[in-house]
Amino acid sequence: MSFEIHVSGHVSDVVEKTVPRLVTDLVASGITAGDADLWGPDAAAEASHRLGWVQAVTVSRPLVAEIEALRSELLGRGITRVVLAGMGGSSLAPEVIARTHGVPLTILDSTAPGQVLAAIDGDPETGGLAETVLVVSSKSGSTVETDSARRAFAAAWSDLGIDPADRIVVVTDPGSPLEREAREAGHRVFTADPTVGGRYSALTAFGLVPAGLAGADIGQLLDEADATLLEVAVDDPRNPALVLAAAIAGGEPRRDKLALISDGTHIVGLPDWIEQLVAESTGKAGTGILPVVATPLSPELDLLPDDLQVVRLVGDAVHFQILEQHPGEVLVSGSLGAQFLVWEYATAIAGRLLGINPFDQPDVEAAKTAARGLLDAQPASTAPLFVEDGVEVRVSDPALAADRTLAGVLANLWRVVPTDGYVAVQAYVDRTAVPQLAGVRELIAADSGRPTTFGWGPRFLHSTGQYHKGGPANGVFVQITERTDVDLEIPGRPFTFGRLIEAQASGDAAVLAERGRPVVTLTLTDPATEVLTLFEAAQ
Repeated sequence: MSFEIHVSGHVSDVVEKTVPRLVTDLVASGITAGDADLWGPDAAAEASHRLGWVQAVTVSRPLVAEIEALRSELLGRGITRVVLAGMGGSSLAPEVIARTHGVPLTILDSTAPGQVLAAIDGDPETGGLAETVLVVSSKSGSTVETDSARRAFAAAWSDLGIDPADRIVVVTDPGSPLEREAREAGHRVFTADPTVGGRYSALTAFGLVPAGLAGADIGQLLDEADATLLEVAVDDPRNPALVLAAAIAGGEPRRDKLALISDGTHIVGLPDWIEQLVAESTGKAGTGILPVVATPLSPELDLLPDDLQVVRLVGDAVHFQILEQHPGEVLVSGSLGAQFLVWEYATAIAGRLLGINPFDQPDVEAAKTAARGLLDAQPASTAPLFVEDGVEVRVSDPALAADRTLAGVLANLWRVVPTDGYVAVQAYVDRTAVPQLAGVRELIAADSGRPTTFGWGPRFLHSTGQYHKGGPANGVFVQITERTDVDLEIPGRPFTFGRLIEAQASGDAAVLAERGRPVVTLTLTDPATEVLTLFEAAQ
């Protein structure tokens, strides 16, 4: 089998109680047949035009030859470096594919000016701007981050005397504003199936074009998914998608936190893709499943709160269970193509079990609207409550700053985490400059005693941001921003990248606070140095 799943302990009981009902209701075959009524009458209209991913393997086959031909053409012109400007599912799936296949793909899913400049400049190993092609991926064709990146790259090429026309490849839905602009500008355009939502688009042009241009074997990827199609389509208790859905969304009381751990799998970075798929699909109407990307040594595995379900991604689920005893965990293994397909099915089925529509994202627009308002108004920055070792501290509730120390503010924040709550760390910084910042997640998880997520901003706004606002109101938020002298103009726009990311962070914090979510904002004025200050306070 191309996908293996093993459950034990309490999970076995949940699966045994849940899967027969899914089999009786013909859920797996219904999804395969495009039955939009599976998620209830309120979701039917949306679901009726959001099930194209089920046919993605077949629909995407002709793309393989087109992508390979374009790659050969680019290599023949000395263009060896591929940069992807995309957000959410448009960037996370290609990133997993490229990393797993061991091919270089530069991901630009940020508006941090330093990160944008680094993507434009390139490096000695992968090449510079003269050797670069930019893939711009946006379903709507109006995503501000990808549009800004496209404008910045085009201006940089023009400064070098290079025509941007044949250096930009566009992936978008047919009829989008981006498609029209791209064709007028002479860019190569790939249109994707409009009946596939962004987070379900791994096996469509959004996943295949950038990864294939970077050199990944996308034909093999589709073969892997194809080998799994029959397994996930049948109404059978052994269907891995039914078992997985029951394991992550079944049971009473339900374990609504999902620890995702890579432990010996050949696939690189899959938990990040699963995180955006599950969080955005299920986090709404006050319910949801909160994915927590962890490691085999993360504090959550020692604490093991009773609302946490562990899914361990391993090399061979059957052999791993024999060699390692992890009762109550879900062990999964399989090819990358199989993982994509099974998790998509399982997430859609989880939506049915939760009684929600897994295909909409009703709360994502709130932060975007707030950011646009701040860009238009351009208000002055609010003064911090206090500054400690260069770190500026702001809070949504003055009670959080009763103790005017960084460690004291964080301790106060942990005290207001509900017993069933979580901590979300949101880092609106240049992650190419301070990648070590992600390590603060482990420290905060240990210090707070609760499951902790970490997201690079603004990319998480297009995925887990939905859960933060639409899911259970039991999260507290640590927002990390940076103050830097580095900035970059966005041609044709009245704001810079620096102003844009500042507005995105401020807008998100405002929306969270309006919805009663406690927020602590920590601004690093010298990020490379103050990361250590933050680490010390988080302990």
